[in-house]
Formats: sequence, structure tokens, C-alpha cells
Amino acid sequence: MLAVLSPGQGSQKPGFLAPWLDLPGTEARLRWWSALAGVDLIHLGTRADADEIKDTARTQPLLVAAALLAAEHLPMHDVGLVAGHSVGELGAAALAGVLPAEAAVTLAGVRGREMAAACALEPTGMAAVLGGDPDEVLAALQSHGLHPANRNGAGQIVAAGAVDALDKLAAEPPARTRVIRLQVAGAFHTPYMAPAETALAAVAAGVPASAPARILLSNLDGTPAGHGPETVRRLVRQVTAPVRWDLCMRTLADLGVTGVIELPPAGTLAGLVKRELKGEGAPEIVTLNTPADLPAARRLIARHGGPAARPATPSFRVVVSPAAGHLDRSAGPAEGAEVRAGQVLGHVATGRGPVEVTAHDNGPLVEWLAHHDDPVAPGQPLVRIGGTH
Repeated sequence: MLAVLSPGQGSQKPGFLAPWLDLPGTEARLRWWSALAGVDLIHLGTRADADEIKDTARTQPLLVAAALLAAEHLPMHDVGLVAGHSVGELGAAALAGVLPAEAAVTLAGVRGREMAAACALEPTGMAAVLGGDPDEVLAALQSHGLHPANRNGAGQIVAAGAVDALDKLAAEPPARTRVIRLQVAGAFHTPYMAPAETALAAVAAGVPASAPARILLSNLDGTPAGHGPETVRRLVRQVTAPVRWDLCMRTLADLGVTGVIELPPAGTLAGLVKRELKGEGAPEIVTLNTPADLPAARRLIARHGGPAARPATPSFRVVVSPAAGHLDRSAGPAEGAEVRAGQVLGHVATGRGPVEVTAHDNGPLVEWLAHHDDPVAPGQPLVRIGGTH
């Protein structure tokens, strides 16, 4: 099976779209999409400097447009799976057939503007925590009042929250870690982005959505998307929910993905996949950055793509939070335990008392997606009950 990946914010580079403007129809397409996104995509992708394309309101539609442009030159009918990181999910959703390309670009424009506005409300930021024990890192983040905004696998967790809390984390890093401050406008994928989620939801509610034509992985929990409108709701929810790219990569491995293409600006996700899915059975990877890389990408699809390479999709079931509050999983089953339908897995402590979190199916508890005493929101994934079929 072959997977096509769409990168997220931070992967952009000055001038990275310039080589694509030589292809017929590209400039006209970008002018049309610029009108939808409310930014000049041609200028941003060819002449703008690093500071200009670091602006969230500009970067997000630029990245979605770039992925969609490049994918137009690939035989996508032979691609079995797509996934995107953060805003890259909008591009992936369009490639999966859930959204029209125009809708993905428009939503990226709204998402970028509204997240930039939310960042301006109070001083927040993000920092990459590299190395260390994941549980110790998560505990340190919780002790400082920070959120694990991205869990990228390969020993990388991105912390997000108030600037003073990030300063304290850098001064007192968890054991065997490096803390690197990221040049971003604010605390993406945390409750600080709630105003942006609300604004995006109001626009997304009017977007036509279809069931995916190929497997589309969700950043919320790494599981394949299903019903079109539910997929759009997940894309909106992702504005404040952590990016679980580690779970997406686990699903790539579970499905036996043998080839990976990263769309432009490529490199970041390919690097994470290379570090996480290594050894025997590691996928062959092509980074697609310029039209000169298209022949290699097409050859990879010819070797690894096609319907015959597509196995059954995983049947992971995700238990979500029934209310807003703090998760109490102190008496809950451990990862790997068999659970049964109706079994109480934990509680959400609310102002009106505890609310039970129950399993809705039988199977192994593959992973807790939230830690004990974490703040949780209604509908937030808490537990993954797994298996494939």
C-alpha cells in the first residue's frame, strides 16, 4: 500500500512554489484559489521572505494549495491512503474526496486567519521537547500547566501554552531532553484556540462533504475517517485538540504501508516516518518538492500503489469524553487489558459530580489517549479499543 502525506505549518520555505509555476494552468489555479483564501498565493509561494510566510493567516492556505497542486500531477487513483499533519489534514481530506479542493483552500484561509486572531489574545507559544521518557515529559508539561499539542513520535512532543510556563519548562527540562522554542505565533491545538474553532465550525457547517474514496487518517486518534460530515467535524475539532501524528504513523505500520510520498514542501513528515518506521519492512519514501521529483513519485506509486495493495481498514473504536472536566482513570484498566462492552473505564470529574466513561465494544484497550487528571472536553478521544478486520 502507498500513502501520500500532506505537511503542516513550519515546513514552508521561501520560494518553494516557484518551480511549479512553470507547469501549464498552475498560475491560473493559484489566482482562483487566492481569491478564495483571501491571500496572494503566488506572491507567498514565490517572492515572499521567511517572515512573511511565517504568518499563520498566510501559511495555512499556502500549504494546502501547494499539496493540492502537486497531487494533481500524480495518479492518485492508485493511492490507497492519505494523511496530513495539522492544517495538512485539509489537503488530505480533499485528496481523499471528502472535500472539494476549493472548500479545502477556503477553510484553510478561515482557519489561518482565526488562529492568528486567537494567538493575539494573550502571549502563548510552543516548544519541541526532544528525547526523554514520554510519560515523564507529559507529567512535566502537566506540572507547568502546558498542553501536549503535538505528539509526533520519534521522541518528539511539542508543548504549548503560556509563554512564562514555557520559560519555566526550558529552565527545568525533563531528564534527558532538549527543549527548543518554536517560532510560532501561539499555542496551536490547545484550548487557547477555542475562538478559532468556533469561527471555523460556523463556516465548515455549510461545506458539502462526502465519504472518503480512500483511507484518510485522522490526527485526533490515527483512525480512518468515515462519514463525510463527521470527518469535517473532526477537522474543526483538531484546532484545539492535540495532533496525534504518532498514532497516524502507528496505523501506517498496522496497515503495512510500503511506500510513502510527502507532498511539497516535503521533508518534515518523511523524516518522522523514517525515524519511527525503520528496520525490516520500512517504507520506501519519496519527498516531492519540485516537478523534477514527479517521475520518482510516479514510479513509487507504480511499485506500491493500486487497489490490490489495499488491505482491510483497521476497526479501532474510540471512546470519547461524555462531558467537560478532568479525567479520573486511577481505577481504570491498563493498556493491553481486554475490556467488554459497558465496562466502566474511568470517570470525568465535573462540577456536578463524576460522569462514567464506558466501553461501547469488546476488545483490547490499545491505548489511553489522555492521562489521569488531564482536562478533557466533550467528544475528546480518551481510549482506543483496537483490532483490525
